Formats: sequence, C-alpha cells, structure tokens
Amino acid sequence: MTTESVQQPSEAQIAVHWREEEYFYPPASFIAQANGTDPGLFDRFSLENFPECFKEYADLLDWDAYWHTTLDTSNPPFWKWFVGGRLNACVNCVDRHLPSRANQAALIWVPEPETEATAAITYRELWRRVNEFAALLKGFAGVETGDRVTFHLPMVPELPVSMLACARLGVIHSEVFGGFSGPACGGRIADSGSKILVTIDGYYRGGELIDHKAKADEAVATAREQGVEIEKVLVWRRHPGVYSSKTPMVEGRDFFVDEILPEYRDALVDPVSMPAEAPLFLMYTSGTTGKPKGCQHSTGGYLAYVAGTSKYYQDIHPDDTYWCFADIGWITGHSYIVYGPLSLGTTSVMYEGAPTYPDPGRPWRIAERLGVTTFHTAPTTIRMLRKLGPDEPAKYDYRFKHMTTVGEPIEPEVWRWYHQVVGKGQAVIVDTWWQTENGGFLGSTMPALQPMKPGSCGPGVLGIHPVIYDENGEEVPAGSGKAGNICIRNPWPGIFETIWGQPERFVQTYYAKYNRDPKSTDWLDWPYLAGDGAVQAADGYFRILGRVDDVINVAGHRLGTKELESATLTVEEIAEAAAVPVIDELRGRAVEMYVALKPGLTPAVDEIEAKVTAAIEREIGKIARPKNVWIVPDMPKTRSGKIMRRVIAAVSNFTDIGDVTTLANPEIVESIQHKVQAAKLERGQSPIELTPEQIAEIQAFGSVE
Repeated sequence: MTTESVQQPSEAQIAVHWREEEYFYPPASFIAQANGTDPGLFDRFSLENFPECFKEYADLLDWDAYWHTTLDTSNPPFWKWFVGGRLNACVNCVDRHLPSRANQAALIWVPEPETEATAAITYRELWRRVNEFAALLKGFAGVETGDRVTFHLPMVPELPVSMLACARLGVIHSEVFGGFSGPACGGRIADSGSKILVTIDGYYRGGELIDHKAKADEAVATAREQGVEIEKVLVWRRHPGVYSSKTPMVEGRDFFVDEILPEYRDALVDPVSMPAEAPLFLMYTSGTTGKPKGCQHSTGGYLAYVAGTSKYYQDIHPDDTYWCFADIGWITGHSYIVYGPLSLGTTSVMYEGAPTYPDPGRPWRIAERLGVTTFHTAPTTIRMLRKLGPDEPAKYDYRFKHMTTVGEPIEPEVWRWYHQVVGKGQAVIVDTWWQTENGGFLGSTMPALQPMKPGSCGPGVLGIHPVIYDENGEEVPAGSGKAGNICIRNPWPGIFETIWGQPERFVQTYYAKYNRDPKSTDWLDWPYLAGDGAVQAADGYFRILGRVDDVINVAGHRLGTKELESATLTVEEIAEAAAVPVIDELRGRAVEMYVALKPGLTPAVDEIEAKVTAAIEREIGKIARPKNVWIVPDMPKTRSGKIMRRVIAAVSNFTDIGDVTTLANPEIVESIQHKVQAAKLERGQSPIELTPEQIAEIQAFGSVE
C-alpha cells in the first residue's frame, strides 16, 4: 500500500484510547470557604435561562449606566453584550476598591534576582501610578479614546500600570509577549495601526539582564515597511535613572518614561465611561502563517466574564494571595493576573523571571514567603518543575487551597504529581480549557461542587454549553468513545468580538463550518468552532485532545499527540515527551517519540525504548507503536516553554527545520538533528522524497493557527 492510497479520514475522526481516570474530591476545608457551593448555580446558568443568566456576572461590576439589551444578535456572529451599558474597566479594577482596601496590596512583584526587594503595590499606589501614566499618555503622547497603543513589555509592574492607564482613557491596548522578536512586534503594530510603542530597556531572565530595547528599533522598522509609522517610543527603565540597553535612544522618537513622569506627578485623569461593547484590548494569537489574528475583546462583556469565572472557578476572595504563574503577554495573564483578580479586589502576585532560576525550588520559596493561597500555571511549567525538581515542593512550608492548570491538556501522570506533590494532597485543581479568543474559561469543574478527574477539564463552565460534532455536523454522543470537533452552542460575554480588521476571516475560521443558516439571527444557528478535538465521557466531562492539526494519522487511525505523550509519561524515568509524525511508505504516517529523562539518570537506551513502546501499546494499542524512540537531553522550546514539535517533526522527516533563532535553546536543535538523522541512516531509514503537500504538513505540524 503506498502513501497515496492511505485514505485521509475527516478531521473529527480522532482515535481515542484514553483510559478513564478515577475521581478526586475536594477537601471539606476548601468547600467550607468556597464561593461556589450552591448547586442551584447550574440551574441558574442553564440554556433555558440564557442569556439573562449572565446578569449575575455583570452585577459583580460597577456600571455608570445599566444595559437595556443583554445580548444583541442582530448582526451574527458579531455578538454584542450588555448593550446600552457603560462602565470603565480601570475604575472596576482600581478606583472602586479604594474606600475599603486602599492599603491592601493589589500587586506583589517579585524580581528575578533574589537580592532585589519584592515590591508590594497597594491599591492606592496603583491608582496613583495609573493616573500619572494615563496623564502622560494623554498629555505627552497625545493618545485619544479609541486609539491603539502597543506594549512590548515583560513581567514588570509597568505592564499592568500601562494596561490600566489605557483602560482609564478608553484607549485600546495591544500587549505583545516580551519574548517575541522585534519584527513580530512590528507586524502587530502595523496590523493594529498603533502610533505609540511602550517598551522597557531590559529585564532579567535566567540570571541575565536582557537587552530588550534593541527589539524596539526592529519593531519600528518592520511597522514602517508595512505602512505604519510609530510616532513615539516610550521606554520604561528596569532600574530608574540607569539605562540598561546598549541600543542608542533615537532623538525625537524615544523617551524615558521616568524622565517625563515628574511633569505629571499626582495628576488625576477622569475615567472615560465606555460603552460595554467598546474594545478594551487586542490580543494577537500565535498563528504561524499568514497575517496575525488580533482578537478584539470588549469592555463590559469581557470584564464581567473574567470577574465571574475568577470568583467561581478560581475561588478568589479579596483576602487571598493569588499567584498566576504565567505571563501577561498571553491571554491568561490579561484575564487571570490583571483584570479578573483586580476586579475582585484581591492581591495578585507577579514574578519577573524564569521558573527555575536560580534553582527549581524558586516558585515554592516565593509561595512560602508570600503566603500564597491560590496557584495557577501551565502544564509546560509543571512538567519542567517535575523534571528538574521533583522533590522540591516538600522542602517548603506553603499551603495552597486551590491550583489551576491552563493552556494545554495535562497528562494524568503530571496531574497526579501536581496534586500530590505541589498541592500536598490538600489543594483542589481546576484543569481549565479555553483559548485566546474566548476571554475566559470554557471547560472546568466547579471546585467545591464537582470532583476532579486527571486528564479531563470537566464539563462546560457556568453558561457554556459545549457540544462535539463530527464532520457532517452530527452530534457525537457522550460516552460513545468517539472524538470530534468541540464547539460551543451559545455565545458568552467573554467571547472576542471579531478579528481586528478581518471580519470575513472571523466568520470563516470560527463559525462557517457548522453554521446552519447564514441569514439567521438566531444564535442557535451559529455554533462556535474551537478548532480542538475532544471526547466526552458518559459523566459529561470533556477530555481535550489538542488542536485538530496536532493529530497523527497512522494507517487511517488518527491519534492525538496528547494521548501518545500521556502514555509515554507513565514511564517513571521520563520527564518530557513529544510525539511527531514521520512519513511512512507503508502506513502513511508513523509515530516517533522524543523523550527527555529526569535529571541524574544515565539512560539504558534499549531499556527506555522498550518501556516507552510497551507503555504506548498498553495505554493505546499496537497501532500506535512508535517507529523510533529518541532520547534527547532537552526539547527545542519557545521562550514560553512550549515544545516546538514542528522542529523535531522536520528532523524526523529530513526536511528543513526552518527558523529556530527565536527558540529559548536553539543550540539543542543541531545536536538533536545530528544524533537522530545519523541513527536513522544507520538503521537503513533513508530519507524519502516528499511531495509538496507532505512537506507542508510537516511544517504545519503543531501549529495553532
């Protein structure tokens, strides 16, 4: 059978071989203090009560004017929430807390160097800083309501200050992840039409003071090439009064913020009362091809949604010390470091640097010293900490009541380590599923009311009604063992309003596939397509299988990378695993596994290969047996810690690995390439000539566009 004769099944037909895991129940001590303990919540947020149920979230906010229409469906799928309502996001996150908690810490910022003092910024101090920078933006930079301002900032307090200053003015902010390159930032500047760039001279990462200002010149040049001219670059300084970059300041364009701010000392800026549907910010997704996708999030709907999900799913109370160990450069940080926690008046922790600097005990030292009660991070970080410091949490006297995992599916083995070792068996875990486009959580257990199940995010959250469709638009029943495309039946307040400047792409990407009638104004005819594969168990819990383009088709069986990697991680010696496809003349595609071992282990190569193969056969079946298992010292990773499967897929298929300069560890790629390709040639696995379509498939593997 040739490669060409292997029939490509539809995207939704993903083979699912996961073993159902056991339930874990919340401790009584957590239930006793939880925000969400009333089972009546589920009835109040049922489809029968949609959309008025979301009034409960909106009522968590202070409104200048009440809305007359909860959900306007007149121009589908461009939904408008709380129409007629007016509010200001900055007021809801800062000003309204001053009467009751002005002297409480709003933000606690932990610098990466342990010799530097931690900074506690009270709500009063935050209010002062936000007003001063808003006055500077308005008076010096000349920004007006509705303008866009781009930030290229790392995890420093100046980032939330800048965000809230824009929100105060009704200015749309667009933060670009600090680890992105200058040209990547420039492309986003051009797409948004920003005239102002806010950046910083440097920041600490992995013990090094990174020269960040250098990227600003590249960003400005890229934006200019794309027809947008930056008028001013506002540069915060990591150490006030000291310039930490070797890049010259451009006269008349670049300005140090700390030199201009004294002109606006103690300035007060009246908050602009914005319509609920006015854009609050743009967040660009990390698609690898084509024009960037600027997800436009609203003011009223978004803020109501992150406040509600923070209250019930993060179980945030004002007296908590809450640490979302993520980056504000991603949607998680916008929703669950800044807007959600601050809207509820809690204390939100920010950490500047690398998770394992100077050692893997760093997060637990921070948690112990600050008395962190609630912890929130990504599976990528959990795996890293499990690999480099599996016994570190036990050395520190901290106690989490609640932990979150976010960003990608978490393997059951890793979940159990997170629960037993990091949570010390005493913390509840919410395994949340959602995306940049969604504003806030879509799938999760309600921590005090629903048991946890490793590897499953749980049911839809309050007011979210997921469904799995096959390629023909037929519903895949719960408990069938069949996977398909997970969709959401109904709109919700946190959903993005459109792709900035690309409304046709918005409709085509997220709604066209399962739309029943393009002329209908009934929201039931417009299910939202998430682009993830999923399976629903008989208990209603969803297991997310990853992007539909993260699937390996072996002889007609479509295997999700997550289930392959999860099976591999049941092998005790293995810390990280990545599954990639290799073009195979007999089976169409075969699986190759890349594994990194826990520290201190000397690999017996044959033994590890045998264990991985046995684990995959046991957990999934012989159809998934890997063609090769490669033991590598580390995986090629992005700056945010995600494994670049595209790169190792290219290695396995002898194709061009592409640009790796933006990786956190580009040096590892050459050693992996040399080792794997030499071993393949020794085994008689010579490169085969690939079609342009096959090359494109390998290059696209693991992308999230």
